[in-house]
Amino acid sequence: MNLTQLNAISPIDGRYRGKISKLADYFSEEALIKYRVRVEIEYFIALCEIPLPQLADFNTVLFTDLRKIYIDFTTEDAQKIKDIEKVTNHDVKAVEYFIKEKFDALGLQKHKEFIHFGLTSQDINNTAIPLSIKEAMNDVFVPHYFEVVASLEELVIEWKDISMLARTHGQPASPTRLGKEINVFVVRLKEQFKLLNDIPSAAKFGGATGNYNAHKVAYPTIDWRTFGGEFVQKKLGLQHSFPTTQIEHYDHLAALFDNLKRINTILIDLDRDFWTYVSMDYFKQKIKAGEVGSSAMPHKVNPIDFENSEGNLGIANAIFEHLSAKLPISRLQRDLTDSTVLRNVGVPFGHTIIGFTSTLKGLNKLLLNKQKFEQDLDNNWAVVAEAIQTILRREAYPNPYEALKGLTRTNEKINQKSIADFIDTLEVSSEIKKELKAITPSNYTGI
Repeated sequence: MNLTQLNAISPIDGRYRGKISKLADYFSEEALIKYRVRVEIEYFIALCEIPLPQLADFNTVLFTDLRKIYIDFTTEDAQKIKDIEKVTNHDVKAVEYFIKEKFDALGLQKHKEFIHFGLTSQDINNTAIPLSIKEAMNDVFVPHYFEVVASLEELVIEWKDISMLARTHGQPASPTRLGKEINVFVVRLKEQFKLLNDIPSAAKFGGATGNYNAHKVAYPTIDWRTFGGEFVQKKLGLQHSFPTTQIEHYDHLAALFDNLKRINTILIDLDRDFWTYVSMDYFKQKIKAGEVGSSAMPHKVNPIDFENSEGNLGIANAIFEHLSAKLPISRLQRDLTDSTVLRNVGVPFGHTIIGFTSTLKGLNKLLLNKQKFEQDLDNNWAVVAEAIQTILRREAYPNPYEALKGLTRTNEKINQKSIADFIDTLEVSSEIKKELKAITPSNYTGI
């Protein structure tokens, strides 16, 4: 049975495949195999460049042909490796045998035993996977992140002068401006992105238990630690973790996942706020011909995009949480639990991208209902009490807080007239009274 959107078990490979298909280039089984081949080839080339005595006569012109093995890697190549794995029952060894067959085809039989020389499978996995994550971050995550931030920044400018009744504890509070409230999320997202840039893409490379045992016993005069560090940094663009056990300790990867989780959490917070604003009628939503909001209620236009985003970002965070908590823990010099969970690393990225896309879709549907903003402000004149009592404090008026509390903490409606009448009773100068009467819920919005 061929995998389709209708029979896929996971929605990111089914219903939402179109939104995250680019991630397959980094996190699919085929992508992982390709990254492994890439590391193996680059490692062999690095051995030639030392050069090891047995590789000193290797024709460097052939480096181009070797790199074509992974640059021109096909689905058929990936399937060939999977077929070899059915015999070896070892995924990385299958990659080694595949490359050896390629060497045979190139007439390089005498050099092929230096493929995977001195390495363990985790030297390949713990470089291939961090490399795939780094490139997925740069090529997929970051553009989607910037798209969300750019959309929010446009709304900050567009709605910078829209006065809005704030609500703390769900109750009317000192007014604010809509653009400023959105800017809170922009700044939060940017702060987390700065932290994201400080997290190294780290990789383990050092043999069976991280000590270059096999390398040193074969070539004791070579500085293998320096070689490993330069290979990981210069060839792969990663940070070399040293010392390690057989596997990467994953502390930096855990930090990355925790950081991504915080970014998602900020967007969940934003999704819920906009969902609430829609429910308060602060926004209408653009209507698309033919769409149905409810199977029973024809009038409904639901904020489903913010709901979809919240749900997907929540699933992403649950998996990021497990990865960041589990990966840094491994029994003694290694166990296999990291291997199986790392195969799921693309899943939270998938749900994250779906969440980003849905948030953007929701934002693009919003239609400002300015009349509702103004109505809410006009219905809540009590919020200017803070302003009045603060000016009275400035003027050393006796017990101003208590005076305003007596006016506003009643069940009677507070409006512009009752506020003005109250101001007239105050024993202050006419200039102060004029200053106080100039304050409205719409203009009491601070900096």
